[in-house]
Amino acid sequence: MADFILEVENIKKYYGPVKAVDGVSFKVKQGSIFTLLGPNGAGKTTTIEIIEGLRIPDDGRIIFMGEEITRVGNKQKEYIGVSLQETNLIPYLTVRETLDMFRTIFPRSLDVDEVLRIVSLEDKANTYIKNLSGGQKQRLVIGLAMINDPLILFLDEPTTGLDPQARRNTWNLLLDLKRKGKTIILTTHYMEEAEFLSDWVCIMDRGKIIKEGDPQSLIRDLEKESLIEVELEADSVMIESLSNAGLEPVYDKKHKRLLLKTNDILATIELLLRFSKESSLQIKDVLIRQPNLEDVFLSLTGRSLREE
Repeated sequence: MADFILEVENIKKYYGPVKAVDGVSFKVKQGSIFTLLGPNGAGKTTTIEIIEGLRIPDDGRIIFMGEEITRVGNKQKEYIGVSLQETNLIPYLTVRETLDMFRTIFPRSLDVDEVLRIVSLEDKANTYIKNLSGGQKQRLVIGLAMINDPLILFLDEPTTGLDPQARRNTWNLLLDLKRKGKTIILTTHYMEEAEFLSDWVCIMDRGKIIKEGDPQSLIRDLEKESLIEVELEADSVMIESLSNAGLEPVYDKKHKRLLLKTNDILATIELLLRFSKESSLQIKDVLIRQPNLEDVFLSLTGRSLREE
């Protein structure tokens, strides 16, 4: 099998004047975790639904396991697993009954006990869905996507609404599936999730992919060792002064957050203090840290993902 299990070329989906997906292209390596990262409305879910065969693209093509197709059909669906939203689960069925019901959909499927073991729900096999925690329901959703032993798992926002511990447990499950050779394509708006899990990240905004690469390469492209995050109400004079000093400031106006990339922390702070004094602006807080994917998105768009 080719290194790339899935290739997407120039996919487009328009709804009148709205360009939900506007010429998206990417490749997914077999046995990797591939992430579409972006705010709500970026086009992530529509892109995934086109690949899954749930929506018909207006243009573009898909190469699946080396075969060119216009959309995923029944032949390809045997090799993919798709996560469902929790609300689609029947509350008065048990975990085992739910898995048994979904097994009947596919010509081939894993044994229910094997799926329970994979998602660590053996002790919840006879528990009603309505009595599961949020994290347990999410593991069941992933188990349902695994029932036909797919080569590719599509997971749309798999940890939305989970508490930190349940989210971490889900991350560990996905990494374990990757170690077993599964290819995972997920969408998320959690930067730390994409950074922790992904072998490759495509950052989407307004229907387009604006940057892609492995997480550490994307972060290194910022070309600065440290970031200084400052809480203050900056004005245009201060921003211009910082720009003229070569600091490339990015200001998140909604959260009153100024981001400065630097290789010289002390010199940058000295400049910051001087410019804030000249502008009579009060600095409320200063944080020095290493850059992350949130900073990549902010640098590319001038917006924080958290304001979406």
